[in-house]
Amino acid sequence: MIPPRLPSRGHLVTTQESSATVPRGSQRAGAVVARNFVGWPEEVLRDFHENAYNFNVGQRIVSETDHVRVWEIRLDPGQRLHAHRHVLDYFWTAVTAGRSRQHEDDGTTREVDYAVGDSRHFHFLPGEYLLHDLENIGLSPLIFVTVEHKTHPGRMNHHNR
Repeated sequence: MIPPRLPSRGHLVTTQESSATVPRGSQRAGAVVARNFVGWPEEVLRDFHENAYNFNVGQRIVSETDHVRVWEIRLDPGQRLHAHRHVLDYFWTAVTAGRSRQHEDDGTTREVDYAVGDSRHFHFLPGEYLLHDLENIGLSPLIFVTVEHKTHPGRMNHHNR
């Protein structure tokens, strides 16, 4: 069983929305293809349980300072990035075009198409988080750069991991 999540899970900002903060869930990327854990393989459920508090949000740290941590995610077709928990404000940018499937801890499955340069920004209040995985369901490698902001205006270094 996946640990229960808080009702409020963060906010996202997209470049297409002129940097207006939008409540999470109202402008999510991609299309919902399943709800209530329908179609989740046993290994994905197990991965979410085992990685519910995994804060490694990428495969490789490219750069890190006191203020930011830059991750690279590089997925070949069919490859999946483990479940991981976001608690720090962050953004990602697609380096390549492609298609993904992601599962979220509320049981939702989404499929998302990316163009080169697509970006999304996420903001989390204390106690909020996003727990998800990422699978490349496209025909070519899928590459992202994710930048976590290790400090947040108005609060101490929140979850500096």
